Amino acid sequence: MATTEHKVLIGVIGGSGLYHLDNLTPVETVNPKTPWGYPSSPLTIMQLPSGGKVAFLARHGVGHQFSPSHVPVRANIAAFKSIGVRVILAFSAVGSLREDIHPGDFIIPDQIIDRTKGIRPATFFDEGVVGHAMFGDPFDSELLKRVAPLVKEALAPKEIGNGAGVHTGKCVVCMEGPAFSTRAESNMYRLWGGDIINMSVLPEAKLAREAEMSYALVATSTDYDAWRVSEHPVTVEEVVKTLHQNANASRHVAEHVLEVLYPEIEAGEVGSGFVGTMKYSTVTKAEYITAEAKEKLSWILPYYS
Repeated sequence: MATTEHKVLIGVIGGSGLYHLDNLTPVETVNPKTPWGYPSSPLTIMQLPSGGKVAFLARHGVGHQFSPSHVPVRANIAAFKSIGVRVILAFSAVGSLREDIHPGDFIIPDQIIDRTKGIRPATFFDEGVVGHAMFGDPFDSELLKRVAPLVKEALAPKEIGNGAGVHTGKCVVCMEGPAFSTRAESNMYRLWGGDIINMSVLPEAKLAREAEMSYALVATSTDYDAWRVSEHPVTVEEVVKTLHQNANASRHVAEHVLEVLYPEIEAGEVGSGFVGTMKYSTVTKAEYITAEAKEKLSWILPYYS
């Protein structure tokens, strides 16, 4: 198990373009080797202005060396859990499937459509023990209620938000990649009710649920997906430019949201809704659970081991 002298309650996952939170003060780095390997980057323990501690992880690695299909997600979630993280605030770049979700806008979705293809290990309950997590509401609804207005507050100054909209109650489609959608697929996702599309929210959100951790996604739109036929097709250069602009805004958003949320999480007012939900989820009889499976589960559900 990883150890740290700091009380760390929130984990932040940075997506494409967001590889650090250089507006916070780093105090320690830990890099635990979990039963699923090392996380995609060392965990940087950061200090908030108020003194609270959070852990930052770069989803794709500090040099963006992990494709969405090969991010060591189980190691990432287990590493956070091992140092005491209760809540995960994940950032991700997304494509827009709706005209009113503009490049540069922020989106806090509340639903997911899974279009991954079984390439990614998607559960902690895969060998030696069978368990089922409830996932009807894939994000922590109470956490979303707190995060959304805080994101709006953080973006209110024009020099930070630059007029970015904030959208809630949206559905994110998670596709496999690394190639983007065909135009036919993009239009299909719109018909299904998808509002934004990315390649990273799953199995991240599912694994967080299995580990009884609260999880919210803060998405930033970089472009319109293939469905939108424009007189001026978006270029990679424009997408990268928007990506960096979004990352700068996301750093300010993260600082504001984390600063306000930390005492609420510490007091148990936010981020404790899933504690205890996995206690009776294991259907394998105790005598049939392998020692290796018990050791692995001790990383994510230590109080049941």
